[in-house]
Amino acid sequence: MKRLMKSMTRYALAAGLTAAMSAGALAADLKVGLSVSLSGPNSSLGVPYSKGMQAAQSYKGEVGGHKIQLIVLDDGSDPTTAGRNARKLIEEDKVDVIMGTSGVPAAIAMAQVAKETKTPMIGLTPIALDPADNDWVVTVAQPTQLMVDAVVERMKRNGVKTVGYIGFSDAWGDLVYAALNKAADKAGIKVVSNERYARADASVTGQVLKIIALKPDAVMTGGAGTPGALPFLALAERGYKGGIYGQHGLINPDFVRVAGSSAQGALMPTGPIIVAEQLPEGSPTKKLGLDFRAVFQKVNGTPTTDAFSAYSFDGWMVFADAAARAKGEPGTPAFRQSLRDAIFSTKEVVGTHGVYNFKPGDLSGVDERARVIVKLDNGKWVLAP
Repeated sequence: MKRLMKSMTRYALAAGLTAAMSAGALAADLKVGLSVSLSGPNSSLGVPYSKGMQAAQSYKGEVGGHKIQLIVLDDGSDPTTAGRNARKLIEEDKVDVIMGTSGVPAAIAMAQVAKETKTPMIGLTPIALDPADNDWVVTVAQPTQLMVDAVVERMKRNGVKTVGYIGFSDAWGDLVYAALNKAADKAGIKVVSNERYARADASVTGQVLKIIALKPDAVMTGGAGTPGALPFLALAERGYKGGIYGQHGLINPDFVRVAGSSAQGALMPTGPIIVAEQLPEGSPTKKLGLDFRAVFQKVNGTPTTDAFSAYSFDGWMVFADAAARAKGEPGTPAFRQSLRDAIFSTKEVVGTHGVYNFKPGDLSGVDERARVIVKLDNGKWVLAP
């Protein structure tokens, strides 16, 4: 009898241990790795990205019984560091997905690591890569062409015939310039200049003087964040009276603060989150946009006034939707493969910037629902009529 009791006790203990281990396996945390610029010239974008993701974690911190861990690293606005961060997050922290970052060159560096290690990446910037050769990467940011098309449509409505261009001397400046040329050619608008400057430059007076000498009807800028204010300041100092247009890389409070009155009346495309309360009833993103603003305020103690924090939030929503459909145990190659497949089968996932539909061979998952034109009026963004 004693032997029977001991045998039953050992069996019960073993069964209990097995059950505990199984429960632990089922409850394994999902891990999100975020690399952004918390320092350096791109920090005016990176800090909002980080705050937006913290709000997203508060809004949806669990999927299918799995808690979601968030690991954040600073890339210092350096593409090389961004690549190293991606590798650390994947190889040392064993994340299931990486997200980032605060600039196109750095995002491209991260994407290369994602491809090499077969880890899903959700970009937060409009990454310009060949989708056929980057089948582990998507981005929640609107394609540059989609946004610049909207700007050029507005230029045409405003009677613009010639436009000067000034933008960053990097991949982002190239993206905006290429999109402008493509859209302007179709609209019958002539692009008369291609002036560039580095993100760390302190002045663009020389470039702006060249543009003004050409007397364009309007100027299009291809900058982002705080450094994106330089052309606006220089054009105002030189008394330029034509129209000034920007793009979604400028939708953040630091740009507004630095540009000041020089950007008064500037027209730019952005995601609908920026004017969520001004959107018509029935807009697909309005409710979630207002929910995001509320949770951001609760988590960070301040309101959100930028577009970038909402990209992080949307990236988290896409990840959470895919993670709920993925198979396998978090932290394993099998799960990452399944998660990648789930991301590329995303259907009508509502975000704050747009409604997401991803498929293989397409990095971006948004359409015209992801853009509006806004005007800067006394330091505030208003929906342009």
